Amino acid sequence: MERRPEPELMLDDEQARAYAEADFSEPHEHFVDLFAERFPGPVDGLVLDLGCGPGDVSLRFAARYPACAVHGIDGAPAMLAAGAELRSRHPAGPRVSLALGLLPEAVGPGAPYDTILSNSLLHHLHEPRNLWAVVVRDGAPGAAVFVMDLCRPDSREQVRALVAQHAADAPAVLRRDFENSLHAAFTPDEVRAQLDAAGLDGFRVEPVSDRHLVVWGRLPLASRIPGGLQP
Repeated sequence: MERRPEPELMLDDEQARAYAEADFSEPHEHFVDLFAERFPGPVDGLVLDLGCGPGDVSLRFAARYPACAVHGIDGAPAMLAAGAELRSRHPAGPRVSLALGLLPEAVGPGAPYDTILSNSLLHHLHEPRNLWAVVVRDGAPGAAVFVMDLCRPDSREQVRALVAQHAADAPAVLRRDFENSLHAAFTPDEVRAQLDAAGLDGFRVEPVSDRHLVVWGRLPLASRIPGGLQP
């Protein structure tokens, strides 16, 4: 099945509210668990969360690692506005800050970072190389990088089956977005090619569920960006 890109940004207020109000506790906590399995040990200093949305993953990561502070960047004002209440009532809220920015122009205010995260951003990007270029640019040498995203199924029938299995009880806006996102996601081989082009050939690409993959590794001690950040 060929990739079908979707809009890069979630600008609709209804979308933003649906995501902020939805219960993503299980998959988002699983994100942090998967990170911890691949990078055992403490995390301190500054963490960059690319495509942070309303900040639920940022907050969960900060709660798991109390010695760190998380800077989130997202290009959708509605998503950031929806996350303001989440931060205000969360114990880790004071250690999480979210800012508006578009990749690749946006630069993390604390760069270079020793840890870079991204959850469900890659499939939104029309130019996926922008994510990897920003990771290399804003990450410190040897930085831990952990990216989780959807994995594109082989057929439309599989897309429909996944939506029915995992989003049957979700609001209509979330079911629609999930279906569109599965069509827009990349395959493991496509992600592998992106990493090779970015000079991140040491990173690993692993399927972790029937619909997710993770990309993880440490930046080279001598970071480089093949081809730079030019569009």
